[in-house]
Amino acid sequence: MLTIAEALDRVLAAMPELAIESIALRAAEGRVLRQVVKAERDQPPFDRVMMDGVAIAHEDFTNGARQFPVQSTQMAGDAAVELEPGKCVEIMTGASLPVNADCIIPIERISTGDGVATLEDGYEAEAQQFIHPRASDHTAGSQLLVPGRRISPMDIAVIASAGLTHVDVSRSPTVRVISTGNELVAAGEAIEPHQVRLSNGPAIQALLAQHGYPDCEHDHLVDERPLLRERIATHLDEADVVILSGGVSMGKADYVPEVLDELGVRVKFHKISQRPGKPMWFGSGPDGQAVFALPGNPVSALVCCRQYVIPALAKASARTAETPEFASLASDVTFKPELTCFQPVRLVSSTAGQVLAIPVKTNTSGDFTALSGTDGYVELPMEQTLFQAGTPVFLHRW
Repeated sequence: MLTIAEALDRVLAAMPELAIESIALRAAEGRVLRQVVKAERDQPPFDRVMMDGVAIAHEDFTNGARQFPVQSTQMAGDAAVELEPGKCVEIMTGASLPVNADCIIPIERISTGDGVATLEDGYEAEAQQFIHPRASDHTAGSQLLVPGRRISPMDIAVIASAGLTHVDVSRSPTVRVISTGNELVAAGEAIEPHQVRLSNGPAIQALLAQHGYPDCEHDHLVDERPLLRERIATHLDEADVVILSGGVSMGKADYVPEVLDELGVRVKFHKISQRPGKPMWFGSGPDGQAVFALPGNPVSALVCCRQYVIPALAKASARTAETPEFASLASDVTFKPELTCFQPVRLVSSTAGQVLAIPVKTNTSGDFTALSGTDGYVELPMEQTLFQAGTPVFLHRW
């Protein structure tokens, strides 16, 4: 049985890289960048005024001037005027610094009357104050963004500032989620006492969308081999990634591994030394499709999706690997099986600025309601049985 590290390595090694496509900037948020973004111009492209007030030559102030006739008014977006000796230009935040000016006096420090700006008594002005110098953020041609990052709203601002209307990103993967089981009934449909509501599929779809993979449709299949074979074959033809929930254990109705083998999906591994999620199955389809068969228990399914499917999609999208994150256990945890434990947690911050992980107990791996309000899960290695409060542990946020 594989360790969690071995399982993840096999998953990532099997993922083909998605193609690059150019999309409109307005649709790029959440996608993985596949090009270098360079500065179109210096930033700021001119000496930028940072305060409303007046622009003066600091030499005039040094020579004793405290009153300055107002030469003109310059708004943001106006071409820079040339400041005349001994005078000032009424200036607005964001405007280009007038020629010959090298000091901004804030409006709160002056009074204006009869076309003259007078500094308040005792005010000491400094050269270059409240001026954002040209190219002090970056110069034209500078590398602003590199491939591999998931584009954030802040990145959208950077890309737009580079003058780009379109940007190269990884093609969004096509994902199909299949829930299997005769006992499952979708919300809104009549349900019998011996049946349960279908919840894994919608939860997996939501988890994928949260990580930037919205092209995900869901299908529910009962445990009938001919139907499973037909529908799974269709999904394999349509998708880059197929995720099944249920049907991978050792029961008589767990047909999924056999059906996948018949369809040419070659197993990479079956079972991982972890809890929850030990029965997980992974394979590659005849055309390189990634196929994940997750356990049917809700906690197991969601943990396996976050632990293996999300990193696999990131790898296929050429996304840069995330920096590992850690938290400290807020209380003792005991886990005796010789398996890696994925313990759901709720996060809080201590007054010392420490991230604390509060363990949240689940009543078996079917207790998905306990996950509501959790922030993720921590990884407790199989080599230990007692994990004391304060122990730093690897954190996986949902």
